[in-house]
Amino acid sequence: MIRGFFSRDYEPVASVEPGGSVRFSVPNARWHWDHGVGDRPEGAGHPLYGPVEVRGARAGQTLVVRFDEVTPRMWGATYAHGDEFLWELDGGTWRMGAHAVQSRPFLGVVGMPPPEAGEHSTIPPRRWGGNIDCKLLTAGSTLYLPVPVDGALLMAGDGHGAQGDGEVSGTAIECPLERAVLTLDVRDDLDLRMPVARTSDAWLAFGFDEDLDVAADLARETMLDLMERELGVVRREALALASVTVDLHVTQIVNQAKGVHAILRA
Repeated sequence: MIRGFFSRDYEPVASVEPGGSVRFSVPNARWHWDHGVGDRPEGAGHPLYGPVEVRGARAGQTLVVRFDEVTPRMWGATYAHGDEFLWELDGGTWRMGAHAVQSRPFLGVVGMPPPEAGEHSTIPPRRWGGNIDCKLLTAGSTLYLPVPVDGALLMAGDGHGAQGDGEVSGTAIECPLERAVLTLDVRDDLDLRMPVARTSDAWLAFGFDEDLDVAADLARETMLDLMERELGVVRREALALASVTVDLHVTQIVNQAKGVHAILRA
């Protein structure tokens, strides 16, 4: 089932044991499967698959989301100042007229509902994930999210064929996903102030806030937490190391709560 909100009150559409996988397809951010075909329900945000219950998951634990496969359909669109720019997928390249960019598909929205009752917007990223829009979370990467509600109730969607840091027009290559495969697990040994992620060559730490400075502070502090734990160093040493090895990137500036991700290359 596809929904346009987060809510702890939704019945799960799937239930998996820790270590289990889910497979799904979703339309693009405008609820289109084929170009121009599909209608967004009134008031709805991104079309998300879910919620998926992870059996035995409890609030306060950490959900582990491994991106096994993200396969886009053959078209996508970017929007700027009300204009639509269409892309076609040609092998590993997106083409728009004379322009070509490498295909690096990922899920823009991966997260769980706030613990409060009711329906919640899919637009801002939160501590529990959501509209993170990080271009590094491609297939093979793993995202770690604090669990806000029992069962986790993960929802995911918003296919992006490629995106620049910042997502400055407010959209990426917004593409339907032919297939996405996620493997879900639970950990008890992580206490996260904000989400973190692992790619093939780096650790990421995220910060989200309406104030970009606060988002950067949260990303830095989350990275220092991570460095203390992974490197076995005290915080002042972690800060010194971070100052010469960690890069801060603006994830996006367009989703109400802005995003910053700190990158520590392995």
